[in-house]
Amino acid sequence: MPTSTRRISNPCKGAAIWLLRAGVAILATGIAAASAAAPLPKYDHILVVMMENHSFDQIFNGGKAPYLRSLAKESAVFTNSYAVAHPSQPNYLALFSGSTQGVKNDLNYDFDKPNLATELNAAGKHFVGYIEAGSPRKHNPWESFANAKGVEQPLTAFPGNFALLPAVGFVIPNLSNDMHDGPIEQADEWLQQHLGDYATWAKSHRSLLIITFDEDDNHAGNQIFTLFGGAGIVPGQYAERIDHYSVLRTIEDIEGMPPLGTSTARAAISGIWGAP
Repeated sequence: MPTSTRRISNPCKGAAIWLLRAGVAILATGIAAASAAAPLPKYDHILVVMMENHSFDQIFNGGKAPYLRSLAKESAVFTNSYAVAHPSQPNYLALFSGSTQGVKNDLNYDFDKPNLATELNAAGKHFVGYIEAGSPRKHNPWESFANAKGVEQPLTAFPGNFALLPAVGFVIPNLSNDMHDGPIEQADEWLQQHLGDYATWAKSHRSLLIITFDEDDNHAGNQIFTLFGGAGIVPGQYAERIDHYSVLRTIEDIEGMPPLGTSTARAAISGIWGAP
């Protein structure tokens, strides 16, 4: 009669393997957490420019924005960047206050809610919204917040000495120069003329330039062009999915402020940072 062989497991060996695997998992989790918690670079100035109504493909692959394409080569470009709503105004509100405030149109509203200007002020820092003559209220979100009155200045007040810029500023072109009414080529030339010198200066002066769009043209799933340029940016194309709340959260983390609204549910943008 054949002898049956019974395999006896070694409980000590099994426990050792389990502990080893658990240790590796804990170590990996700890590394990931440490990486996620790594502080962002600190900047003296952050400038955000909002353009209008064009998709990522129209800007990056359309051949009509040579300045933006050249700037993209030395910047971080997000190939998976999205607006949060249609039409224009909710996106501006989201980027400025962390919420669309329930707005689904371009009508006038008045709010008394926290926003980027009030949070910067509470931190002892300064916000300015620079607007070109003719920019409508729906594109100037601080005009809808009673507690942000006084932060708006005409684009003609934009300082030639960039060291005098605030900690955070928005630049809002008018409808002819933001691609809303005028052609892409005109807006691209406008960006080079008005912000080209700052884009160059920022790279060696601990400053950041963010160019993004309010929304697409209603044909691309609201995918938009977003670019981060300036000091300490590792150039390249990044597939990290971001939206206006992600951009706001990144600004908040750089400035050391508590996140507003839906930006609390977003992580700051990662992977693009070197030493400013």
